Amino acid sequence: MSGHSTIERPPLAKAPVPTAVPAAPRRPGRQSRLTKWLNSGIVQALLIVVALVWITPLAGLFLSSLRSERDNASDGWWTALSDPSQLSLDNYTALLEDSGITAAFWNTVLISVPTTILVVGIAALAGYAFAWLDFPGRDAIFLVVVGLLVVPVQIGLLPVAKLFGTIGLFGTIAGVVLFHVAYGLPFAIFLLRNYFAEIPREMLEAARMDGGSEWRIFSRLVLPLGRPALASLAIFQFLWVWNDMLVALLFADSGSQPLTVALQSQMRQFGSNIGVLAPGAFLSLVVPLVVFFAFQRHFVQGVMAGSVK
Repeated sequence: MSGHSTIERPPLAKAPVPTAVPAAPRRPGRQSRLTKWLNSGIVQALLIVVALVWITPLAGLFLSSLRSERDNASDGWWTALSDPSQLSLDNYTALLEDSGITAAFWNTVLISVPTTILVVGIAALAGYAFAWLDFPGRDAIFLVVVGLLVVPVQIGLLPVAKLFGTIGLFGTIAGVVLFHVAYGLPFAIFLLRNYFAEIPREMLEAARMDGGSEWRIFSRLVLPLGRPALASLAIFQFLWVWNDMLVALLFADSGSQPLTVALQSQMRQFGSNIGVLAPGAFLSLVVPLVVFFAFQRHFVQGVMAGSVK
């Protein structure tokens, strides 16, 4: 063995295993605080009070429509809550047996449904064209459409009435429908164009590369994606036309007047004829409520579309 001594090295110390550092508690953000506040009992109670305030006139109208005219003249509708014997369907039976009211109801349907279909259909085609098709004067025409939004309905009543009288549309259901379609299209086109413009361009380009025609892209891709906006527009347009009285009062005659004009004429002739006005008003109110609740899910999606990214 040589004279050199061997120096023993000390064993390497093991590195300490890092322990998990507990994360700092997260402070509740503004959104969580807002959610907690909205779910509080005070807010819930306030919403219940607001709902009762809005429902009370509807309940009063419904109970008044079930009471006789003598009972409505003697005391308030709330007395029916303690005396249910006042309630009956005699007013509705008499209303449905009135040929003038039933004809006015079907005239309202014949005015509202075609108007809604035409406005939504034409606006969907025009909105897609303004959003994704290139043609000469596209931006200028769209600016004209946007400019028509500021034109009030009252300005066009007399000129259009003279025009309809010349071409034979005055006093007809077709004339009322055509007027509502003309004045409903600017807003409808503006709404759907902005909604369709949010569709990703890559999706449309992929469809074109697969050989899809413009009509196929519109019908199979754009319309399903735009269903919330289409449903919201349809609800708004239907409610606007169904509850309209100004346009129908001017353009419809006695054979084509809707329910709103028929009820207004009853008020003019008989004063406070609650036995006819109350059930007629509630009947006019039921259909929009049914339409709204039937499309409520699509309506909420259309209203919330674009609010979050």
